[in-house]
Amino acid sequence: MSTPLTDDEKTYLLELARAVITAEAKGDPGPTPETRTSVLAENRGAFVTLHLWGRLRGCIGYIEGIKPLVEAVADNALAAGFRDPRFGRINATELSDLHIQISSLTPLRPVDHWRDIEIPRHGVVLTSGVNKGVFLPQVAKEEGWDRDTMLSHLAMKADLDRDAWREGASFLVFEAEVFAEKTPA
Repeated sequence: MSTPLTDDEKTYLLELARAVITAEAKGDPGPTPETRTSVLAENRGAFVTLHLWGRLRGCIGYIEGIKPLVEAVADNALAAGFRDPRFGRINATELSDLHIQISSLTPLRPVDHWRDIEIPRHGVVLTSGVNKGVFLPQVAKEEGWDRDTMLSHLAMKADLDRDAWREGASFLVFEAEVFAEKTPA
């Protein structure tokens, strides 16, 4: 398990993500991520999820720790707001209603069988042939899915038959420390 983030580190990462998105939406230069602590300098997978009026507005991330956490958050905030192919670019009028959530991931590890996947503890990477799909741990909980339902949705996300996970697929799991901006009162 990765070292948990402190409240100050979480606050900084949320402020950084918002600053990156705000600068891009307004056409201003973005901030330079600061490696303020050793934890922020660790290479970690990270996702940035954006919601607008309670609905998904973008979600992009690195499943593996290819960059320091602080850089991964800055990169993925920009990508979630402006490069998620499912949505248009965030515009300045949406900024005040945008809600930011960050998931800091533990390293991937294989499981021997799909029965070893624990919901809602594990995020899952399903691979079958060249097809691959990933869900963060919070997805199954947010959707009210049990393990089998989540795996069926994950198989479809990977462009596979809904039951393709039952045989011949391999699984990697990870955990996430999930934190978000406080919802306005």
